[in-house]
Amino acid sequence: MVGMNSIPASTLCEPLHRPQHEEIDTELCIVGGGISGVCAAIAAARDGAKVTLVQDRAVLGGNASSEVRMWICGAHGRFYKESGILEELQLLNYLRNPGMKYTVWDSVLYEAVSSEPNIKLILSCSICEVDAKEGRLESIKGWHLTRQCWISIRAKQFMDCSGDSILRFSGANFRWGREESAAHEEPNGRTIADRKTMGNSLLLQLRRIDPEDHLPFFPPPFARKLDESHPRAKRFRPGKDNFWWLEIGGEQDTIGDADEIRDELYSIAYGVWDFIKNHPDGRGHCWELEWIGALPGKRENVRYVGGHTLKQQDIEAQGKFPDIVAYGGWTMDDHPSAAFDFPGTETTHYAAPSPYGIPYGVLYSENISNLMFAGRNISATHMGMSSTRVMGTCAMLGQAAGVAASMALRLGVDPSAVSGHIVELQNRLMDSDQWLPGRTRVLPRATSDAALQGAGVEGDLKVLLNGQERRLPDGDHLVRVADGGSVEMRWDKPVRLGRARLVVQSNLEDVKRLPCTFAQKTRTVSMPNEMPRDVAIEVLRSGEWETALEVTDNYRRLIQLPLDGNAEGVRFVFKKSWGGERSTLYSIEIGEPDYSAQPQEVSWPEPQWTGKRGLSA
Repeated sequence: MVGMNSIPASTLCEPLHRPQHEEIDTELCIVGGGISGVCAAIAAARDGAKVTLVQDRAVLGGNASSEVRMWICGAHGRFYKESGILEELQLLNYLRNPGMKYTVWDSVLYEAVSSEPNIKLILSCSICEVDAKEGRLESIKGWHLTRQCWISIRAKQFMDCSGDSILRFSGANFRWGREESAAHEEPNGRTIADRKTMGNSLLLQLRRIDPEDHLPFFPPPFARKLDESHPRAKRFRPGKDNFWWLEIGGEQDTIGDADEIRDELYSIAYGVWDFIKNHPDGRGHCWELEWIGALPGKRENVRYVGGHTLKQQDIEAQGKFPDIVAYGGWTMDDHPSAAFDFPGTETTHYAAPSPYGIPYGVLYSENISNLMFAGRNISATHMGMSSTRVMGTCAMLGQAAGVAASMALRLGVDPSAVSGHIVELQNRLMDSDQWLPGRTRVLPRATSDAALQGAGVEGDLKVLLNGQERRLPDGDHLVRVADGGSVEMRWDKPVRLGRARLVVQSNLEDVKRLPCTFAQKTRTVSMPNEMPRDVAIEVLRSGEWETALEVTDNYRRLIQLPLDGNAEGVRFVFKKSWGGERSTLYSIEIGEPDYSAQPQEVSWPEPQWTGKRGLSA
């Protein structure tokens, strides 16, 4: 065996034979691997674009990752949970991560992204340089923290999902801070504009223990000393709180002063835990500190200026835009910039309807022709962003931006020009399970011409053809099929199949959040019990049924499968659900969609209004 001592010293000092500067050419480069960036990358890749996704951390998820552990919140109301790619990710998490551990959730997101053949994922790479000429981004350059090399990426289209809007150095117009009321005629704007924002939060997670296992906590010397006189003292209790109110930094620069803000958050977090754990009333004796964050979660800093600026009035009017591509429904939730040290309430909830529409114009730059964005940095006022910033909404914005970017590439146009193809964009989004209030899809001809029959079916099969693919206040819009039962489509003569598409029950009412505290026993979750697990698709040709496809251990709400050739009939056999002895279905269809067909307009659902009362994030 040759040991290290046998290698000449000169050889040990030679550089490794690998490129010190990697260059990548791609169609779409997305910067930022939080929830909006992940959904944008998956959506664009599935729509045919070649995507490079660059993330400056070693894990995906951003504020929802194990590094920050903020809840994924979205539209209020039991009927308005976000579907699409976000729901798919959360269902995959249920399948892979029944213990609901944040560290496993990181790998679930990695699986979802790395499984897409059209995505090149680059982790641990921080963008340092932006090259733009004549109002167009040409390339970006980043330092790879673990490979210790430079990476340059040239692309036709760029998308900023970084939250901090790092691509603003292209010369893109942007906003920072709170606008004065007169600027956009917003009732709740500022009398005088300022550079203040909402702050950053550092979260804690606690675990319940037996009281006899209690040990006192010895705080580090930098922990802030807190007492009952503090304005947040009523919150210094353990329980079902994710400690979102451990917030500071809104009166500083949440980018430039990031280290100082983090240090102060450490001081506050350990001071609060000292207060709880060592309180003489014993409130902390049944709890121990399981985890404390090292990376603060950000709410606000830089917002781009786009083709439309979403304002308070847009939200209050329910956002019934003709170019709707997503929806929100979180309260306009405006945290004071002084945050933890503010003497008044920790947040102000301004009334907002759920759902309200969000237009396409907030997703592309007004002056950099090939720049899009999604997440908390979209084109919105401070008041508008106070509602759209939550990650459930950001996921839909990412999905919309991803599909639009892919369309722009396919059409050979800049993102702004996709506004002229808004019908196709809306159809593609609805086809990928993004609900758009006030609209439903036009079914493929093969589906609308089919005669339906079923075995073991509870409900009217015609519901499967009405285009409503979720439970809404006006009804369930579903049928149930017993395990082993089937739904069959027949035609008078053979039709071209092309594709089978099903939308099934995934229990959207369950928000599927990871826990903020831990019980003594591990909490486990399971797949929705009325969701189909094993499905066979049979086709009828020349009077004979044959099995064309089989799906096992399904975890998707939206099931799309290619079906070749022609047939006189198609039968969906629901062999087994995930435990409910029946499967629940919203939609079944056969045939290729017509993305040029004008979507049906339907009544907007009656909004749920939220005001001063509500959750915060």
